[in-house]
Amino acid sequence: MSLNESLQRQLEECNLLFLNAGGDIHVNVKTTFPLFIKNLGDCLRTNVKRCKERNLEEASKLLKKISKNLLESLEIKYMLPLTQLIISMQLETLQVSTVFRKLDQMMQHFSEINHSLVFEEVQKCLKAVMDSEQMLEAKALQTVGMFLEDSTVGREVLRQAFPSLLHKVDQAFYSIMEQELLRNGDACYNAVKVCLQMFQLLPEEVTPLVWKDGGAVSPLPDILKYLMDIILGESSCRDTRLLAGTAMVMLINTSPTAEGGATAAWSMLEVTCQELQELRVGELRVQCRPGQDCVGRLAVSRGLLSCCRKDVLLWGRGGKERCLLLEGLFPIVSALCEKSFDCHYYVFQVLVLWLRQVKECLMGLWDLKSAPLLLEDSILCRQLVQVVWNIAESPVEGVSESVHCSFRLLLEILDLERRRFPETEMRLYSSLLSFVGALPWEAKAKYFPLCALLPYVGSGVVFERFPDLPRDLLKCLSTNHLSPSASETYKSLIQQQRRELCAAVAPGSSPSELELAEMWAQRWQPALLEALTSDIMLLQSNASSHLLPWTLRTFPGAFEILQASLSGASTGHLRAWACLVCNWRAMGRSWSLEEGLSQETLQLALGSLDDSVRLAALGLLCGGPGTRHLPSALEVATLKQFIPLNLNSESSPFRQQLQAMVKKLLVRIRDGCLACLRKERKGGGRDIGQEMETDSLLKQGVDLVDWLARLAFTSVAPGLSYQRKKTALLFLSAVLETCTDTWSPDKKKGQPPANMSALITWARCRGLWDFFSMSNLLVLITCLEDSTNEIREMASELILKFFPLGLPEELSRALLKRAQVLLCSPRVQEAQTGALLTKVLLQKSQDISMVLQEGFHQADGSRSSQEVKTAAMVQYLLGELDLHYLTARTDMLLAARTRPIHGILSALQRCLLESPRAPLPLQGAALSQNVMATILSLLEKITHLLLGILYGDKADCTEEEEAPPSFCAMGNAIRTVIAQGGGQEGEGQGEECVLLSEEHSLVLTCCWVSFKEIGIFLGGLVEMVLVESRGGECPLSTEDLKRVAKIFRDILLKCRHWGAVEGCCCGLTRFCATLLGSSDTELQPIPGLLLEQVLAVLQGRSATSVTRRAAGLPMLVLCILSAEEAGKARPLLAHTMQVLLETAGRPVSDNWDQTLDLPQVGAVHTLQALVRGSGLGVAIFQFASSVAILSLTLLSSPCWAMRNAALQLYNALCSRMLGQRPSSDDGLVHHGMSPPAFFTHYPALQPFLLGELQGAASELLGASGEARLHLHPSLFPVLTLLAKLQPGVQDRTQSLSDFQMPLLQLAGSPMYHVRVMACRALVAMTPPVEHMNTLLGLARQLPDPDDPCCHNRLHGQLLQMSALLGRAAVSDNLKVLYQVVELFESKWWLVTSTQRCPLIRLTYLQVLHHLREFCSPGFSEQLQAELLLQLLSPTQEQLVGSSSFLQNAARFLFEETVRLGDMRSVAELCENFPEEGTDVQLALVRWILEDQRWRGTSMHQVLQTVLQANLKAALLSGNVEYRKTYLAALLATLTPADPLTLQRPASLQGAELLLEVLESGAGGPELLSQALAALSLLLDISSESPLTDRWCRQLEKYRVPEAPEVLRLACAQAVRLAGPSLLCSCVGGGSSSSALSVRLISTGLHLLNDEDQRVRAEAACFASAVGQLRAGQPGESCVQVQATRGLLLLLNLLLEELWDGPETLETLLLHLPELELGAVLSSMRGSGHCSLYEQDEANVFAEPAAMSELLLPYLLRLADRYPQCSSLRVSMALWVRENTGPVLENVSLCKQLNPADSGSWLRLLAEPRFHGALCGLFVRAGFLLRLLDTCEDLRPLCDPCDLRTDFRIAHGLLRRGGVLLPAGIPLALGLE
Repeated sequence: MSLNESLQRQLEECNLLFLNAGGDIHVNVKTTFPLFIKNLGDCLRTNVKRCKERNLEEASKLLKKISKNLLESLEIKYMLPLTQLIISMQLETLQVSTVFRKLDQMMQHFSEINHSLVFEEVQKCLKAVMDSEQMLEAKALQTVGMFLEDSTVGREVLRQAFPSLLHKVDQAFYSIMEQELLRNGDACYNAVKVCLQMFQLLPEEVTPLVWKDGGAVSPLPDILKYLMDIILGESSCRDTRLLAGTAMVMLINTSPTAEGGATAAWSMLEVTCQELQELRVGELRVQCRPGQDCVGRLAVSRGLLSCCRKDVLLWGRGGKERCLLLEGLFPIVSALCEKSFDCHYYVFQVLVLWLRQVKECLMGLWDLKSAPLLLEDSILCRQLVQVVWNIAESPVEGVSESVHCSFRLLLEILDLERRRFPETEMRLYSSLLSFVGALPWEAKAKYFPLCALLPYVGSGVVFERFPDLPRDLLKCLSTNHLSPSASETYKSLIQQQRRELCAAVAPGSSPSELELAEMWAQRWQPALLEALTSDIMLLQSNASSHLLPWTLRTFPGAFEILQASLSGASTGHLRAWACLVCNWRAMGRSWSLEEGLSQETLQLALGSLDDSVRLAALGLLCGGPGTRHLPSALEVATLKQFIPLNLNSESSPFRQQLQAMVKKLLVRIRDGCLACLRKERKGGGRDIGQEMETDSLLKQGVDLVDWLARLAFTSVAPGLSYQRKKTALLFLSAVLETCTDTWSPDKKKGQPPANMSALITWARCRGLWDFFSMSNLLVLITCLEDSTNEIREMASELILKFFPLGLPEELSRALLKRAQVLLCSPRVQEAQTGALLTKVLLQKSQDISMVLQEGFHQADGSRSSQEVKTAAMVQYLLGELDLHYLTARTDMLLAARTRPIHGILSALQRCLLESPRAPLPLQGAALSQNVMATILSLLEKITHLLLGILYGDKADCTEEEEAPPSFCAMGNAIRTVIAQGGGQEGEGQGEECVLLSEEHSLVLTCCWVSFKEIGIFLGGLVEMVLVESRGGECPLSTEDLKRVAKIFRDILLKCRHWGAVEGCCCGLTRFCATLLGSSDTELQPIPGLLLEQVLAVLQGRSATSVTRRAAGLPMLVLCILSAEEAGKARPLLAHTMQVLLETAGRPVSDNWDQTLDLPQVGAVHTLQALVRGSGLGVAIFQFASSVAILSLTLLSSPCWAMRNAALQLYNALCSRMLGQRPSSDDGLVHHGMSPPAFFTHYPALQPFLLGELQGAASELLGASGEARLHLHPSLFPVLTLLAKLQPGVQDRTQSLSDFQMPLLQLAGSPMYHVRVMACRALVAMTPPVEHMNTLLGLARQLPDPDDPCCHNRLHGQLLQMSALLGRAAVSDNLKVLYQVVELFESKWWLVTSTQRCPLIRLTYLQVLHHLREFCSPGFSEQLQAELLLQLLSPTQEQLVGSSSFLQNAARFLFEETVRLGDMRSVAELCENFPEEGTDVQLALVRWILEDQRWRGTSMHQVLQTVLQANLKAALLSGNVEYRKTYLAALLATLTPADPLTLQRPASLQGAELLLEVLESGAGGPELLSQALAALSLLLDISSESPLTDRWCRQLEKYRVPEAPEVLRLACAQAVRLAGPSLLCSCVGGGSSSSALSVRLISTGLHLLNDEDQRVRAEAACFASAVGQLRAGQPGESCVQVQATRGLLLLLNLLLEELWDGPETLETLLLHLPELELGAVLSSMRGSGHCSLYEQDEANVFAEPAAMSELLLPYLLRLADRYPQCSSLRVSMALWVRENTGPVLENVSLCKQLNPADSGSWLRLLAEPRFHGALCGLFVRAGFLLRLLDTCEDLRPLCDPCDLRTDFRIAHGLLRRGGVLLPAGIPLALGLE
């Protein structure tokens, strides 16, 4: 917001008036008012609302300090300017109501002193506004409205001027309603708001004009007509229409009688329902036109229900029993709830308002009706319950609160009626509970009604009716969209349970918390413990975040019960324990870390492999008992140990939560240190001990913050992993936000304390908290060149937000030079880095003119303001852009390689759109008309040039040619450009190569990224210019904006590349939204014109296309429509949908050309884009039925492209109509909406879908009665849609029962998939209460062996039975179930060989799978015998489904064996395993893998023996899948339950076989991986075994990053399975054993640094097991440690047990980065050729620098043992002789580095190899120094004193230059 000159002048004059005042005013007044005026000025100068409010609060405090007597003594010459100033400020702050009110409070203060003066000035102001021609504008109306609503004096003035105000409003409406732009914009809204305020705040003036004779001669009838026209749709703005409805109700409220108000309300309802066209309000009569939509009824009903008087709502009409609330409003409300239009939220709000009004008016309604309202059999009750249920199942998101409120209010009304009419039986509670019970657990609509019912039916009844409720809630907590409902249900249940338990106690006594908790535990403890210890992350997270806190709040005694149950050391128990204690501590309860058991458990949790366990444990440390409670020394030490080990976590949620916890800790430290500082300054009264303790705590807190900041700065160096850098920057952000005095005006909370500067001063006096040093700045500048966008953006944000303004000139020049180089890079990432550097340079340089070229210096030589700096930078970048364009026009290949366009475009965007601008930037040079003209001209030329390149001929890229070139044509065009530029790709290359050449990729990337940047830049530029130029001169004319629209149109219609389309879409949406929201009548139609042009292109499209897609056209349409304001009528959307539906529905001509893009196909693809796009939100729902019918109709088109497009459209539409899908949805499970609710929302679909089903069913049977092989085109999609519905409550109207007959008939379809989908649809369309009866009917239709039957129909019936059994609640109707079982057993011939169809036998088994628990024992034995016979003697004839039947029969037998414990069948199968067919064998091994219930049974040993015995045969099998599955099953049976077990099922023959497979390398990575893992369990692990060495060689072969991922994972699994046992047997053995152990540990170290998280997890389990065995606890459960702690465990083992072998030193040095500093420096001096793509590292997770820091202490410990072992001395002495020279040479190179040469130094700082080489150098040099210090024999090779001196010099030089080595290296080497 800019300060206009008049207001600025007023401020200055008022200030001078008091500064120059003489002795005629009191000195207190003279000194206070200048400060008061300064705060007012500060308020106007800032754009941030919170800053404005803060300044006004300060001003108000100053004003109140002046006594009333002193203010009364002020003369008029002092009071008048102050009053005028505040009024002027009110006129400037109309947009911020809170600021306006604060100013009015000051005005009231002045009014108490001199009311007449204030009244007169306000009167002058409002008269000037009302008398001006601007009264017709939105701002003038807003001014009147604000003074009416929020100004006491203003309301008094307008009361006196009411007749004049009425006339002015009438004139304003007359002008507004004549122009579409005004009546759809703010002017109309403000005029309606003024009317509402007049009717509400000035009722005494309004009443005579409406309810008495004579009102008709006033302007009020005209105003009334305008308001009704707006309500009925004359305005497209929904908010205006809703406000107009409220205004009309406010007018009705002025009625002196209830009868008059009710008559007017009835009249208004009838007009909106189109029953009448004359509105009668009191004595006024208004003719109204018919309404256009439902919004009018919504507006009126919403207004009546929200603010109408109660007596009006209750007034009867046409008899005492008809009242407005029930008979007038409820039919409208219920009808609105069934409509599908873009107002769902308001409709549901209206229902809640209606229920609330009914509850509040219940006494009056009882008097009126003389009976209860909600008797179960009453029409009102039935309709109301149906409406509420439909809302509960609405697909619209965000209606949960409305649903809950609706049910709660309904039940509250019912309860009140129950109390009022105790003699009347209220059965509605039971009916509603039955409805809830009929819904499955997946239905979201089940839980809110249940919560509402609880207080009325009691928890006991609920648990009795729903015994599986705890289990169902756990399932819901495992499902994202159901977890809030489940959490709310659990909370309501336990709260109700506590109320009931407390109420059940005898009066005068109260149960203890422990007793209450024990009662809670009987019901909930198992479920809660299962959730807290679950491996399902979502379930565990929801339980700890929601269930556990509510449990402890409701039943505090549950803490002891739960803690006693969590004594184990498993991952689940550790996580649950940490969450429990953390929640307990958050409630303010006591808990001490110093307790031995707690500390031990906490350490286990902090080192756990599971992220959630570590986070929960960290929460204990960071969340203290109070915000000012400083952490103890033990907590600080634990934190310093924990944080460095968790910087490189791969989990983004872990990093975010880690930052949140650290920030919480920092706030504790900051507030605690400030408290200590205040105590220290108070001083007196405390002894020395207390002062020393306070000072110690203060220093400890400050030290921890400083340590964390230094750790963060040293953890962002190049070469470190993205994960470490991201975590470090998050930490750094938390430190700078918390522990600096930087104020963030955009934040309401989290601002630094007022005395923060005192703590900062205290820290800096002690050499701490130097966050903004030059070295730290250079570290963050280095991050700006990171390869990932996130790191670059975070680093730039920290620099711009926290670091002080003013870069050194030399650094600024170096940044510009580096930015210039990067902007010319063909790599998109580097060009974006250059743009980011340009932005940082612009915002942080004090004087940009000194950095840029000579032509950009300021004329006066003064320091640049932000506006001048931006202008200079923009001028410079435009010059560069022009140069790049000219290069591209001359030689596109050269430009793409050396001067690509997209980098400069990105820099322009960042400098113009992301930089803070001066108050009036548009009046300066940065965005003058000349600059804008230059920008548009360049962008037009660039667009035309690049499109011409893609077309291959610039002449073809014309406005008339709208069809984009195919990808083939673009490729040929680019080849021509390359040939012209002298590239390698030309005519002679031929067609053999299918890969794009480097040159081709360069040109293509330059084109599409440039298009993307143009779109993003133009959209943001137009938005910024138009928004900031409101009320002033705009540098963009209408023609300019049309040129911008043409650029967007050309790119989106003429370029097929999705990257370009996607980028332009973002910009186009912003562009169109800005124009549509503009108040300029010339600008608003531009998007509509663009849309018309695009639709014309679509309707006339007939160009040749290979892809048959609509390119960017659908997205162009979507962007324009998404830009329409959601609160308005969306006329563009309605028009577009009409055009698209008409175009898509046009029949295809008989002679259509398959090589052309049909307009109909393009229209369908465009519809698909509109349906899929999130920009339209729920607005698309109103067209859902029409689009669905169209898509299903088009499936009958003869055109394949049309059918394909229609099917895609239908699929997208179904996803939108059915609402939110479960995250695990595979397209087959049910969604959350029931059929009644679905067809209520989309009523047009019910008859259409039913007709399609009936048509398909009637076509099924031919003339002879046999089923025809004919597929109705829309049948399968219709069945798919119905199958995805959720079985719901019984349909009261029975209208959906018609669907069941055709679905039952479709069971006989000859097509298998039709039968499958028909059975699923039958389940969805059958109410749950009918499931068992339908099953019984199907079972009775099953044929006997001699009966003639159709195989397809029989198969379909069995499928339907299986599907119904899968969903039916069988326990609710056991009588029918046993009838079904009896019938089914009698038809058992269907599974015997008598039934020759394998599919029928298979489906019979599937039905039996659901019924087997209810079958008789004799039938089960008979069935198993029959299946075993068929498995052992399979028929030779191969029929369709034979393989599936055999496999399922085998699985059935296996499962029955586990269930019944009878091993006979499985034993016989296993005995004949080699002779059985592949199907049975494959079924066995698959079942072993998928069903783990055989573990711990007698079957386990049988399976293991069989698989080992047949291993060779399996490996020789030609079936690759069988071999892989066999090995996986063998691995599953061999893997022990306890990973630390030392008993192994060794098999020398099997191990030899698997080793041969591995050594041959045949079979592919997956087979080799299974073989490697299985080998590890069959191997006889010992150092003497020859196989062990071969096994180790295989591990070393596959541990490298270049190996396939699956083999590296298998390598880690092998180490986990066999490694612990091998190490235990080898440690302490001979040299060969030690060498083998070191090799195994080295493999573990490699795998713990692997880039795949699963590999690291397996290797961490190996390290955990080793640590457990070394601790002598093999029998206890093994706590899996995280990978970083696993590294420490293995390194400790290496140094403690295996230090004396030469292999140990070799292993440690192997993991250090190479000593290649010289090579790095040499490569940096050469320019080199920059290719488009950069070669990725084989292991992006590897961190040489971090590994160096980790290894240094172990190398130093090894050096200290130099004298203790002769073999170690020899190897170390040899290393010293070989490495002394290279180390000295590299240290010398370090000393020669020149950080003062900022240009080359910045490039060197960003090189990862440089940092890795430095870390390797410093670790080797430190190791060398320690060896020289330890052994005098080695000192002749090098003087340790000289080396140490050079070492320190190099370190200091590097540190000052921004090279911060990992913190542990300088610390260990004594360099800090």
